[in-house]
Amino acid sequence: MSRPAGSTARRSVKTEYIETDTGNKISRRAFIEGKQNIMLGGKTVIMAGVHLRGDLCRKPERVAEGEKEKPNTTAVSIGRATVVSTNTVIRPPMRLHKGQMTFIPMRIGDNVFIGPNAHISSASISSHVYIGENAVLSPLCIVKEGSKILPNTVVPPGMTVPAGTVVGGRPARILGEVGDGWGQGGGVEVEDWVEGGDLRPLVRSIK
Repeated sequence: MSRPAGSTARRSVKTEYIETDTGNKISRRAFIEGKQNIMLGGKTVIMAGVHLRGDLCRKPERVAEGEKEKPNTTAVSIGRATVVSTNTVIRPPMRLHKGQMTFIPMRIGDNVFIGPNAHISSASISSHVYIGENAVLSPLCIVKEGSKILPNTVVPPGMTVPAGTVVGGRPARILGEVGDGWGQGGGVEVEDWVEGGDLRPLVRSIK
């Protein structure tokens, strides 16, 4: 007796995401280079089309003969329950170090939402930050906790976005504060996730 065609098709379908032991979800269509230099904190999502450049890391310093060689520095560290949306590029910044241009490790905190088509080359992004689609975070800028970057914003090189502020424009300028209640509320359903809040409900909904 022949087997129904549909049953074979169902078994051959792969899920969109690979899930790690710590609950990270990484799209099969993401472009990740230098995986050994990337740290994900757990329950973080890397969506399709994301370019994550872990290969751009500070090379270990030369050691004297007989000494153990130091491992490469972590290029990108992303905290827990952070969502990196489709087609975003994350590239560690460069600066002059001991007379040579070198890459600076990038740190991204917990519960950070990065919208589609963003270009991120900041030195650090603190926790509970919302970054809108098409935003550009130029090299070595710093984004403090609980802030909001509006869509299409260009944060210039070296700018520090203060905690709890809203920035927008090209180049970015401070437009105000996020206000009381930022990141508060939400529930267990994905529809209840809020900007600056706990992104775990959103992470759970992504399959």
